[in-house]
Amino acid sequence: MPRGGAARVLPPAPAVDAAGRRGDLLGLLAPVVLSALVQVPAAIWVALRVAESPLAGALAVLLAIAGPTALLASRRLPGPTVAVVAALAALDLLLAPDAGVPYVALAVAIVLGAARGALGWTLASVSTVWVACLALGPELGLTWHPLRIALVTAVLGACVALGAVLGRRRARLAQLRAELERRQRRAERAERARIARQLHDVLARSLVRINVDSGAALELVEQDPEQARLTLARITATSRTALDEVREALGVLGGESPVGALDPRADLAALPDLIDGFVRAGLDAELHDRLATPPAAPVQLAAYAIVQEALAAAVRSAAGSAFVSLARTGDVLDLVIDDDGPGFDGRPDDALLDVRERTADLGGTLECTVSPFGGARVRARLPWSANSAT
Repeated sequence: MPRGGAARVLPPAPAVDAAGRRGDLLGLLAPVVLSALVQVPAAIWVALRVAESPLAGALAVLLAIAGPTALLASRRLPGPTVAVVAALAALDLLLAPDAGVPYVALAVAIVLGAARGALGWTLASVSTVWVACLALGPELGLTWHPLRIALVTAVLGACVALGAVLGRRRARLAQLRAELERRQRRAERAERARIARQLHDVLARSLVRINVDSGAALELVEQDPEQARLTLARITATSRTALDEVREALGVLGGESPVGALDPRADLAALPDLIDGFVRAGLDAELHDRLATPPAAPVQLAAYAIVQEALAAAVRSAAGSAFVSLARTGDVLDLVIDDDGPGFDGRPDDALLDVRERTADLGGTLECTVSPFGGARVRARLPWSANSAT
């Protein structure tokens, strides 16, 4: 079966399995649990040992629980979550007993908010809340040492900076994933196009042979019934071979057929049989093969397809004769097909446009011009070696 290389079946994108869902859940709950384990026990200890009243102790515990709980919304609403947790931290600082541990949930919310793209929300919320605390603290009779104020400011700034760094890294990873997906989609489209060309080669080659042989059979059915019977048998064999090759290709698409089973059956060695078929159809075709050795396999497949399509175009244009020439010029296979038909009238045959794309894939060129015989000339220049043809 013609192909430009071994068929590759691209693996489907991996589905999100149970392990992936557990990882997402862990990533969501870990900051909540960490903050709660630090804040809640400390708040209970403050409520029992330090709080001036049961009300103040209960407020400290409630605020210690509320902050980590609010972090559950940080994945969907990172910006508003920072604002809510910052407000809860301000209430804890201004109203709860001044003997608890730092409000860890705020540091976590800041880092997550900045990392998840809500840097503006984060800066605005933290700045507003901290300035409000510094302004309201003296009004409520609270006095803080300048070193404590500087330390808290530095910690808040460090959390914002850490979140921004993680956010840039996260954005870069997202770009890399998106680029990888785009490359995979391009590879999948290229693979589908390549397999489509394989199927086109199989069907076109077989249909051309069937068309040529059926035309010959119609001519021979009364003059030479035995030869007509042999021609019809050849049509049956050709169609059976085509069906087998199509099944092979479809098996590769489904990932069930071994690649090794797709052995090419159309190369330069098969050109005499191809040309004999056109001769039986009434086209006076000749082959002049000046090659001492054959080129790389993909180049042979492309050359066979070009000859087949050029001769089929000559038949469709009612040409009387055609001439096929193969020669090597340096590291280039020079393939020329001339006919004496009416030519292309400025527009190459559609099938030749298809093989022009195949030629370009190999790094070669294909020209459709006027033949010295007055008809059409198709000339292809293909790289000789396998390395050039990949």
